[in-house]
Amino acid sequence: MTNKPEQLFHFPEVGVPYFWPVAGLTDLVDASGKLIRKNLQFLREVAETQVERPKPLWATENTIELSLHTLTLRNFSQHEDSMPTLVLPPYAGHTSQIADFHQGQSLVQALLGNGVSRVYVTEWHTATEIMKDYDIDNYLAELNVCVDDLGGKINLIGLCQGGWMATMYAARYPHKVQSLVAAGSPIDTSAGSGPIKDYAHKLPMSFFEELVQAGGGRLKGKFMLQGFKNMHPEKQYVDKFVDLYESIDDPEYVQRFERFESWYENTVDLPGRWYLQAIKQLFKENQLAKGDFIGLGKPLKLQDIKCPVYLLAGDKDDITPQEQVFNAEKYLGTTKDKIVKDLATGGHIGLFMGKKALESNWREIAKWILSH
Repeated sequence: MTNKPEQLFHFPEVGVPYFWPVAGLTDLVDASGKLIRKNLQFLREVAETQVERPKPLWATENTIELSLHTLTLRNFSQHEDSMPTLVLPPYAGHTSQIADFHQGQSLVQALLGNGVSRVYVTEWHTATEIMKDYDIDNYLAELNVCVDDLGGKINLIGLCQGGWMATMYAARYPHKVQSLVAAGSPIDTSAGSGPIKDYAHKLPMSFFEELVQAGGGRLKGKFMLQGFKNMHPEKQYVDKFVDLYESIDDPEYVQRFERFESWYENTVDLPGRWYLQAIKQLFKENQLAKGDFIGLGKPLKLQDIKCPVYLLAGDKDDITPQEQVFNAEKYLGTTKDKIVKDLATGGHIGLFMGKKALESNWREIAKWILSH
């Protein structure tokens, strides 16, 4: 545990910008010492959220249904007498608690509160040394074990990367998917514009291979976190700490900051083979949209998906441009009258934990799932 503020400087991820709010006010200390106390409180928050990094918790009571190599299947159900709905969170360097972030800010609770009473979530495991050579087939196979254990037919919801995984599964086993929701999911990765697409197309495969090599055969979550932060460096290294300092006396603000940082700063590692396969075959070559990706020994054709499909995108999403989500309509076998395209207000993370999206867009998604 880091108890002394000066110890923060021993951590490379905690640099000078964190302390600018304090340094800029050192000449304003009054006799009462209030500013000194404020500065110390600020430094303690930085130490707790950026160095100690407490692990995020699930907001909603649940039980473990299965524990496999790649995932733990968590059961949040209120009743067991309806079609199961399975949520696949992103597997992109952060933990799966994004699907159940906090009381009143939980996608799981939004589904349960709007009548979808049988809900399960995959908690993706951080890749161990043994898992470094796992590929996408390993994940599809264990996902299929979950579906079979849940009765063989499900409503499937995929968030971001979980969305292309869900779409792959629906293409491989169309008879097992009653309805499909893809939220912020890059299906047609050649569409739109944004930094992720630029990185994937402009950087050579050798760059990504060296990242994996540096992680001993895995893509370290801390590498991905650094990449996400560098997309918005001013916000991540300066602005959020200025905001924290200015609001350090507001307990509700501090609690919100702690909750988000506990999720954002805790990372999971990815299998190197899985990651390189995704970069090359999905993002560089767009094989899923083209129908060229081989999943569990069979080409995955999106036209084989004929179930009702709900496509959700964010109007300010710079991780997955809305075109990458909505262009799925061009390739699906589902008839146009059974495809819903919904544009939410906000960015990428807000699609899954933003109050506006949960209270509006996900309420409609819950109704849509029940209607099918």
